[in-house]
Amino acid sequence: MPELDVIDIENKKVGTVEASADVFAAKVNDGLVQRYVTMQLATRRGGNAATKQNKGDLHGSNKKPWKQKGTGRARAGNTRSPLWRGGMTVFGPSPRSYAFTLSKKSKKLALKSVLTDRFANKGISVVDSIVLDQPKTKDAAAILKKLSLPNKTLFILSEKNQNFQLAVRNLPETNVLLVDGLNVFDLLRHEKIVCTKDALQKIQERLN
Repeated sequence: MPELDVIDIENKKVGTVEASADVFAAKVNDGLVQRYVTMQLATRRGGNAATKQNKGDLHGSNKKPWKQKGTGRARAGNTRSPLWRGGMTVFGPSPRSYAFTLSKKSKKLALKSVLTDRFANKGISVVDSIVLDQPKTKDAAAILKKLSLPNKTLFILSEKNQNFQLAVRNLPETNVLLVDGLNVFDLLRHEKIVCTKDALQKIQERLN
């Protein structure tokens, strides 16, 4: 069974913790990971593109502009025809949702794939706990420096930590995520993943 070193916020090793092979040594499915990211991005799309496709969408009269025959001009039923300037649009976009879903099993397999890849490339660290007395950004920045972490770091917590979450909020590329909100997109977009010991346990319980 794979193991991870546990460090404190002073970057000193204080122990080890066993990592579940089912979560951190799983088979990597790149296609499923890509599908999960596509799902997340599709859900964020506004889908509010719209054109005027019905008579009710336009101002104007239903009166026939000229008589049917005898004028030498083409037949016309009203001035809102798609053939006329200012008329309707044929087959134009209308507000829609681009969202789609994956099964719970597929989501779990995608998360396991990313966590396995990060574990294999030493992209995951475990800290025993993170405690800040005050929500100061400089204190959060100091933790990053002590742990030799890049700016694009994702902290995963088992429960809300208001002081730390507020302190990190002003660091543009550093983010905090609770285990309940664990997702593939955030795991991929950060260079380093740091989770507390309790968060690691909850991740394994969620995915096993």
